[in-house]
Amino acid sequence: MARENRTQMFPLEWRASSSLAGVYALRMLGMFLVLPVLALYAATLPGADNNKALVGLAMGMYGLTQACLQLPLGMASDRFGRKKVIYVGLIVFAAGSFIAAAADSLEMLVVGRAIQGAGAISAAVTALLADLTRDEVRTRAMAMIGLSIGLTFSVSLVLAPVLAGLIGVPGLFVLTGILTLISIGVVAWMTPNPETSKLHEDAEAQPSRISEVLKNKQLLSLDFGIFALHAAQMALFTTLPFALVELGLFKEQHWKIYLPTTIIGLVVMVPLIIIGETRNKLKQIFIGGIACIAVAPIGLFFSLHSVWLITLLLVVYFIGFNVLEASLPSMVSKISPPDLKGTAMGVYNTLQSVGLFTGGAVGGLLFQQYGFNGVFTFCTVLMLLWIIIAFYMPAPKPVKNIAFTIPESQRNHTEALRNELSALSGVESVSFSIDKQTVFIKALQKGFDAAAAEQIISGVNHVIIK
Repeated sequence: MARENRTQMFPLEWRASSSLAGVYALRMLGMFLVLPVLALYAATLPGADNNKALVGLAMGMYGLTQACLQLPLGMASDRFGRKKVIYVGLIVFAAGSFIAAAADSLEMLVVGRAIQGAGAISAAVTALLADLTRDEVRTRAMAMIGLSIGLTFSVSLVLAPVLAGLIGVPGLFVLTGILTLISIGVVAWMTPNPETSKLHEDAEAQPSRISEVLKNKQLLSLDFGIFALHAAQMALFTTLPFALVELGLFKEQHWKIYLPTTIIGLVVMVPLIIIGETRNKLKQIFIGGIACIAVAPIGLFFSLHSVWLITLLLVVYFIGFNVLEASLPSMVSKISPPDLKGTAMGVYNTLQSVGLFTGGAVGGLLFQQYGFNGVFTFCTVLMLLWIIIAFYMPAPKPVKNIAFTIPESQRNHTEALRNELSALSGVESVSFSIDKQTVFIKALQKGFDAAAAEQIISGVNHVIIK
């Protein structure tokens, strides 16, 4: 383990990781900035009179086009080049942002949001990062992107109401477009060009193997989880800002609610995740996170008369949300076969986008027909159903995924390698990349002899992929 920790990123890898994390952050900043204020703004546009359903559609529409195009654009990057697809995606996203900024009707805002979602570059960015990093440091590089997204979300919730008061929601969309155009420059001038591009099974989706992921009940339960989590999130943000305004809290003041709730949620999440991972309590922490999300809408049934009660319930909500956002990808990694990890994450990310669309569309429709309680009932039912599914799902084994580079002399002897490696203590599964250059091992976190595995594969270096 110590040797793995000493593996350092090369300067080129640092440049690739930091620049692409910055691109993700700039793009997601624009997306998240409008989240807490968009519903209130959309309700003021022509065409919004008594049409909360269309307001909800404006909130979630980008999720639909993102879900439809995320994997196809990743595949396109294999054929036409990573950076070319990223450029096109960023230009489309910027165009959608400017259209949304200029929208003079609710229908035009929906169109702008749909075009924003069509700039779905996440799969292409992941593929480019995989091309630019060694196996030994790829997990760390991917973690930098994940961290940038999480921090951007929290910062956006606090900044959005303040910025909206200064430049308005159209100004936020303009800012989003400008940040996206800056991202193009970051990719062009700061992100290195890969010497070669190839399929990385641990990072990229393989469309021909999606059916294998869909047959895995444990992975499907996690896919439902990320769908439910983001459907509930979008439904709540489609309605809750209206409740705060009704209590006399102008949208410019909503940061006073979001700042303490997001900070407390992040601070509490860290030790909970550490306990879950190190003490093999991940399932218990996971179910506890779902319970927190369920408590929030149930409590809101009785709390819309009090800003303080709403704030307290949002603290509980963000504790659960942050725990689940951190633990869900980890559980996908533990459960999926190592050579299908990229495919499993591709399906997972697609269901997340579907959840965003569903939450906005269904949340808006229920808000129009049944008011706040209709939305809170929707969120509660989703969470209770998820708790039942999670309760009966087996706890993930305390495993790690390890990748070894196979020497050229050994690439014609993969079956012999498989047999020898499978016989090692703690090994759960062994699989190989399509080009036979990498062997993926899923092994128990305790009891696996990595040095023995290295000897079998002629002493090559290895990497833990979480």
